[in-house]
Amino acid sequence: MGNSGMDADVVIAGAGPTGLMLACELRLAGADVLVVERLAERTGESRAGGIHSRTLEVLDQRGVLDRFLAQGELQPVGHFSGLYLDFDESESRHPYPLMILQSAIERLLEEWATELGVRIRWSSPVSGLSQDETGVTARLDTGEAAPETLRARYLVGCDGGRSAVRKLTGVDFPGTEPTMTALIGDVELPDLPEDYVWVRRRPAGDYSAIAFEPGWYRVITSEYDRVPERDEPVTFEQLRESLIRVAGTDFGMREPRWTSRFTDAARQAARYRAGRVLLAGDAAHIHFPAGGQGLNMGVQDAVNLGWKLAAVVRGQAPESLLDSYHTERHPVGERVLQNTRAQSALVRPGAQTDALREVFGSLMVFDDVNRYLRHMLNALDIRYPVDGDHPLEGRRVPDADLDTSGGPAFVHELLHAARPVLLDLGGSAEVAAAVKGWADRVDLVEARSADDLWTVPALGSVPAPAALLIRPDGHVAWAAAADGPLDLSALRAALTTWFGPALRG
Repeated sequence: MGNSGMDADVVIAGAGPTGLMLACELRLAGADVLVVERLAERTGESRAGGIHSRTLEVLDQRGVLDRFLAQGELQPVGHFSGLYLDFDESESRHPYPLMILQSAIERLLEEWATELGVRIRWSSPVSGLSQDETGVTARLDTGEAAPETLRARYLVGCDGGRSAVRKLTGVDFPGTEPTMTALIGDVELPDLPEDYVWVRRRPAGDYSAIAFEPGWYRVITSEYDRVPERDEPVTFEQLRESLIRVAGTDFGMREPRWTSRFTDAARQAARYRAGRVLLAGDAAHIHFPAGGQGLNMGVQDAVNLGWKLAAVVRGQAPESLLDSYHTERHPVGERVLQNTRAQSALVRPGAQTDALREVFGSLMVFDDVNRYLRHMLNALDIRYPVDGDHPLEGRRVPDADLDTSGGPAFVHELLHAARPVLLDLGGSAEVAAAVKGWADRVDLVEARSADDLWTVPALGSVPAPAALLIRPDGHVAWAAAADGPLDLSALRAALTTWFGPALRG
């Protein structure tokens, strides 16, 4: 047991992508983490199938992206409700989605977490919790005669759409009810006459058949105004019959690896924080999985929360910093819920939707429309609320080319340690002096920008700044224009807001 009778600084419920990414972030920042998972072991179910541009950047910021690139395949196109989108290589060093199954993502994240010293306990569902002024007590049903209890300073529910943590905490989960059901399975399709089928709409619904591995297809069927009970089991025969209803044939479907169901229900937790309990990933938001945004949003939740929670645990920042997690991520979740509702509506069968898709598709040929939609899906355009007026503030920092004393570098390489960085591109002694009070928690890096202009999604090109303060999640907390005065009081205010008060002396 750790300090002050604690079993861990933070207990995370759920060992999926969100929980594992959060555990890694906390460990990088020095927090003691225990992950508890209700399942007895990994199921091997493939589930989600891709990583978007911003999540690839996040993994690159931590120096682990190559592990994922080696296991997946980059896809040069995306879609909005089955209507194709183009990507722009100038917007990111990683502009294209990576096709990789969730099972592989979880395996790689678990390997990384283990390397960092994260403890993971299986067969440990959370069945009760209480909190007080100093911590959270969680009850686990481990199968023993008496439930086990764990004590931590904070607990984070990353335990999925039916989150026990969310329910036990009493957080409301408002949203919209399902209007359709989709069946999904990984199968062999020996009689499929095409390499793949992508959102083919038919009078009874729509279907897709996507080859993730040689010989194996991800089959998805969607039927509208058919909503089964939530706990009704899913069988291979149901998937086969649904494909026959929609496509007119089962294409010789055989050898199921995995089957499941999803709907277009869209809900979001009213609060991402309830005292010492926080919610992330599907525990905080569920939606129609159009565009593969759910896993990506969960990983980005984790990267937003991890450094803040670690700073509070270490006593370097006030507990009020945790409120910014809800302030910043709840609107992101709401935007995803809205765009997935729209995508669900756009794929319904019928002449009216046919006409709507034709109009919508004709608009997508315009660069501005294409750009707007791809940014909505890949999350490169997110801007968190800020007090300053520099165009970079609140946005994710571009991965610009730098000239440093040690040679060429990229901005995102500076974030491998998951620490904040004050990047001085103008060689100002004032900037170096201003950050001295935070030298224990902020890294000062002096460099020169290799380019006069930086490309910023949703903005275009902006002049390279004279200096900028980068949070561990890669978002800019403060920036100074190269052709303007250095507002050092604003810099010190940003340092205090995000990283706590300066050291005395």
